[in-house]
This record gives sequence, structure tokens and C-alpha cells, in this order.
Amino acid sequence: MKNDDLALRSINTIRFLSAEAIQKAKSGHPGAPMALAPLSYLLWTRHLRYNPSNPAWPGRDRFILSCGHASMLLYSMLYLTGYDLSLDDIKAFRQWGSKTPGHPEANHTAGVEVTTGPLGQGLGNAVGMAIASRFLAQRFNRPGHEIVSHRIMAVCSDGDIMEGVASEAASLAGRQRLSNLIAFYDDNRITIDGSTDLTFKDDVAARFRAYGWNVLHVADGNTDLDGMSKAIEEAIEEKERPVLVIVRTTIAYGSPGKQDTAASHGAPLGEDEIAKTKENLGWPPSPPFLVPEDVLSHYREAISRGERLEKEWHDRFAAYKTAFPDLALEWERCMRGDLPEGWADGIPKFNAEGGLATRSASGVVLNAIAAKVPELIGGSADLGSSNESIIKDSGSFLPESHPGGRNIHFGVREHGMGAVLNGMARHGGVIPYGATFFIFTDYMRPSIRLAALMKCQVIYIMTHDSIGVGEDGPTHQPIEHLASFRVMPGVHIDRPADANETAVAWRMALERKHGPTLLVLTRQKIPILSPEPVLVENGACRGGYIIEEAEGGAPDLLLLATGSEVSVALSARKLLAADGIRARVVSMPCWERFEEQDTSYKEYVLPPSVTARVSVEAAATFGWDRYVGSRGASVGIDRFGVSAPAERVFAELGITPENVRNLAREVMALQNGGISK
Repeated sequence: MKNDDLALRSINTIRFLSAEAIQKAKSGHPGAPMALAPLSYLLWTRHLRYNPSNPAWPGRDRFILSCGHASMLLYSMLYLTGYDLSLDDIKAFRQWGSKTPGHPEANHTAGVEVTTGPLGQGLGNAVGMAIASRFLAQRFNRPGHEIVSHRIMAVCSDGDIMEGVASEAASLAGRQRLSNLIAFYDDNRITIDGSTDLTFKDDVAARFRAYGWNVLHVADGNTDLDGMSKAIEEAIEEKERPVLVIVRTTIAYGSPGKQDTAASHGAPLGEDEIAKTKENLGWPPSPPFLVPEDVLSHYREAISRGERLEKEWHDRFAAYKTAFPDLALEWERCMRGDLPEGWADGIPKFNAEGGLATRSASGVVLNAIAAKVPELIGGSADLGSSNESIIKDSGSFLPESHPGGRNIHFGVREHGMGAVLNGMARHGGVIPYGATFFIFTDYMRPSIRLAALMKCQVIYIMTHDSIGVGEDGPTHQPIEHLASFRVMPGVHIDRPADANETAVAWRMALERKHGPTLLVLTRQKIPILSPEPVLVENGACRGGYIIEEAEGGAPDLLLLATGSEVSVALSARKLLAADGIRARVVSMPCWERFEEQDTSYKEYVLPPSVTARVSVEAAATFGWDRYVGSRGASVGIDRFGVSAPAERVFAELGITPENVRNLAREVMALQNGGISK
């Protein structure tokens, strides 16, 4: 391929759209888009398979800009190739209500596959998409009928390569030999603080080869279009391993005063520097936001090309549907995100006898659901047997063993697991889950936050939920974690009180298509409660419900609890009854679900007239004031835990029926003007 005039002007169009939009916004990162313009031009005009008229076409390649600060690069490509993005949208970069926010946001801008910005996450998402794609290929493709053959392509920066989440995900990708994954590393050796030599002298190629990747090099990513195109073609031909293409670029290429400097990384070039860059690259000084007609026509060829590619795919799918009608219907169902008919019929009901850890109940329910929902796939961060998160008789997801295995071994990589799960969810066709100890959400928090921001249906099995961990001590005993996730928008936290509430929690997580759910589960055995109040219409599915009513009349007091502490509250109710205090016990496994109920239901469960209230939870008390009010009180733990047998820890830290009764009596005394009932 020659570096012809049209190609060069098309590349410079990307550079100046990016630089001028950032200049107009007085905010942004122009250096990377200017450096990556040649690579993007080649990918989007010659190698990526996509249809701007139908961004959701399931046969498309997935493109992920992991270095989300370079968002104007992606917005320029989306506008130029004909997605639902106008030149006015480009001019409104980073402005209120625009389709071009500072970092790419899924569900907001057509053609944006994932929300990126926190570095390393996008590469982790790409690994997840590659896993989902391979799983679907193993499940649906048949000899002579390949409906899943798309590729996952990601662009990442020095910052992405430095972040630990990317290393975790890349290591997993190498072990899985994800040959449908190609990552392009923009090796411009500049970060905000200056040269990467200040902090980073890794041999990236050696690192990725050690992970199991094929590594290719492009020595000149600024002008060598032929060399770059050959590297892309070689990467596409790789059938055994993921590929990293290291592209040596110059940040802010063409800017006489700012190229190859940190000054171009995170700030506009400035009007004078843009003018000098235009002169240097032979670009007309005016008008701003110039898109030559022949350049736009060249880019918009993507529309007819995309329609042709999609038609070819649909023709293949039509032949597939004739040959395998049942599989084709199943594919369509999965890609719509619909659950199979009767999927919940096998969810067990647990009899009220004995005790069972909710992690164990979860394992039983998971397997019952997995038998009916074949798109459910996931695994644990090297804790599968402890989390009870293994789908039995389904094999491991590994390249050399069980085709279509549903148990992913993430290894001790919580951060990477979180990013991978998001990519799987955003790919579509699968429902991913991931498991670890609840305390280790500390490693996963950025990914969980992004799952909420993207409204990903990801299910987190978080076991060892409290001081019930016991002997492992304060390093493994979550205290502040429930409160911290309850303030995160878009996340449902479900902490069931027993096995039947666990079954309801799983059902709600499967039915919740647009957002993540944390199942927070006990290590220790807890009583199985009577299923009747749990499973009825006004039971656990409401997020908060009356699990045991006050005896002998309207309640004097409300006891509110979650998880294992519901049993503590039930025992305290009996002690209070002996004191003549009528207490209603309310189980509140999922605050977020409860808040979705109408006011009349919430006031039915928590009557405003009953202001004597006590919450019981083996965790930080922060946040309970919204339910107990200024005249109530909370039994909880506002300190770190301690290493000892679980029963002793609960007793020493006051999570006991007796302590709940005593605090309830104090609350009642205050309600009655200081006189105990």
C-alpha cells in the first residue's frame, strides 16, 4: 500500500478533528489521538468488520479503546465512518448532554463497546470479550457453519500496560490461548509526568511472550502504513495465541512544539500550536473542523461495506438456521438476553430444618439454575471449592480440555477477574459470574463500579461475609464493605438470611438484566428459616419484608436485620416478648430492591408510626440511620474484627440476642420518656 495523498489527508483529518475538539473544550488529551491516527485509519478502513448502520450486529468485530483518555480518536472514527454521531457532536466534546463525553461510555454513544478511562480495564474487558466469543463459538459453531468468527481488537497505552489489572488479564489470556484477541500497544513512551523512563523500563515484549502471547513490532507507527498493515494482517492470521502489536509512535505527531513531550498528553495544544501543526502537516489553516468531501466519502464507504458484511453474515446464519433450527433459536434467545422458558422451575425450596451456610445453599441453587440456563458461565479467583461456585459436570474452560467448559479458573486475580467479567457481559450471549471472599472486593472495586456504570449483568458470589470468618481474623473479616457498596449507584447487594432467601437472591440476579448483583454469603452454617414468609409475593423478592410479626397486636418495636443476623433478631424478639415488648422482625436482604418498591409497601413493612427501631448487622452501622431514624439504634461493628472462633467473636463484639434485647429496651425507654415498659 502506498502512502497516497488521500490516505494521508484522511489520517490528518483524524488528528485535527481531535485536536480542535479538545481545544474548543479547553480540556482533553490530544497527543494519543494524533499519534494513533494512522493505526486507526488502517483498522477502520481496511481490517475491522463493523456496520455503522447497525452497531449491535452480533457478527461484528469488537473494538475497545482501552486508553479511554484518547476518546476523541474513537469519536472521530465513529463520526467519519457513519455512526450516529454528527460533526456538531464532535464540536460538543465534553459538554453537558453531548454524545461525546470525556471518556467513552457504553450505552451512551453508538459504537462504544465498553466504558473506558480507568487504565488497564479496557484490556481486561477485551480478554472477557474474547472468552465470551470463544465460548459461544464452541457452543454454536458447527462444521461448515461458523456464525461466531469475529475478532476482539483493543488499543492500549503505556498506562494500560503499567496497571496491574492489565497484567492479570493478559496473563489469563495467554493461558487461555485466546487467538481471537489482538491488542495494539501505543508505545509512545510518554505519560503525564514525562518520559516513561521515570517509572517504567520493562521489556514489554518479553513480558507478553512470557504470558504466552505472540508479539509483533511496528518500528514506525507514524508514517509506515505498509509495515503497519502487514503487522495487522499477520496478527489476524494468528490461530494459536493472542497477539500484541507494539507500535512505536510519536505522541502529538506533527506538532512542532509539543510532539514527543508530556505537554501534549493531558492538555490542549493551544491555538498557536494547532496553527503551527497545520502548517507543518500541510493542512489548510481554516476552517476549523475541516473534513474534506473526498475524505468523508472515503470513510463513509464503511457504510456500504458494513451492510455487505452483515448481509453475508445473515446469509450464513440463514443456512445455519436451516441446518440447525433449534440451535439457531437458542442463539437468538441468548443474544437477545432472554432467559429460557421455565428456567426457574428447578430452583430448590429448602425445608426449615437444621442449618446450612448460604454459600452452600448458593452452590445448590447455582447448579439448579445452570442446568436450565446454559449461557451461565463463570468461576472463582482460585477459591471455587470454598465459594461453592463450581458448575458440576460442566468441565473447565480451557483451550486443551473441555470444549465449551463453563468453569473459568481465574487464578488469584480478583482485579483481572472483575474486568474480564465486564467484557463478557458487554459482549452479549452469556451471563457471567465471578466468586471470591467478600473482603477481596477491595481488589475488584474499580471493576464493580464500572459494571454498575455500564449496567452490566454480572453476578458476584461473595462468600465469607462477616466476622463469621472467625479464626482468619481482621484481614479477612469484612466490616465496612456492605456500607461502601450500598452507596455505589446501580449495584444490588443481596445478603440473604438463609437458604431460601439465597434462592430468591439468585432468581433476582438472573432476572436483573441491566446491572450487577453482589450475593453476600456466609461461611458458617445458619438456621434454615420457614420458607413461607420468604417465598411469598411480599417476601424476599421485595428486598425487605416482614419475616416474623409481633405477637398480640401492633408492634411496639421494629427489629431490622440482614444475613445471619436475622436469626439473631428472631431470637431477640422472643426475649423481648418475655419483657412484654411486641417486636416485628424485618429481613432486609437487598436495600436497593426495597427502595424500588412503592411507598405504600415500604410503609406497610416499616410503619412511620413505629419509631422505636433497632438494626442488627455484623458490619459497620453506617447507613442504617435511613431506616432506624434519629430515635432508633444499631447493633453493629464499627471497628475491625479479631481472630478467634466465630462464636466467640460474635459474642465479644455484641452480635447476640441478649445485646439486641438490651439495646431495644433502651430505645423503648427513650420512646416512653425514660420509663421502661
